[in-house]
Amino acid sequence: MKRALTVAIATLVCSAPIADAAQIVSGKVTKVRDADTVVVQGVPIRLNGIDAPENGTRAGKEATAAMKRYLHGRPLHCELNGDRTYDRWVGICFTNEGDDIGAVMIENGYALDCHRYSGGRYRSLEPPGARSRLPQASYC
Repeated sequence: MKRALTVAIATLVCSAPIADAAQIVSGKVTKVRDADTVVVQGVPIRLNGIDAPENGTRAGKEATAAMKRYLHGRPLHCELNGDRTYDRWVGICFTNEGDDIGAVMIENGYALDCHRYSGGRYRSLEPPGARSRLPQASYC
């Protein structure tokens, strides 16, 4: 029991700096996992409010390739909201030019607005036909 308590406390202490102090993560993209998850300065970030197809699909592979091309060599500024999903922090990431990378993926037809998490902020950016071409996740 004492060991379990120690592990629980250590886990909280180790994760606290990201959740409390580092609501902003800035730096170079070290990895693009897929079209809605990037790693910045070693921090995995799930883009809030977008729904991109899974990598196991043709559309998902195309979307991931597009994200890699778009972000190649670019630093990002990510605003985390404090939520987590799996091993990822949730947030919105911007290029140094101020472009919301989730919005860019949606505008270019690689992802859809996920109203449940975006509040609909990206819906107007979806190109015509995107909803019939891309699958929407059930949680959106």
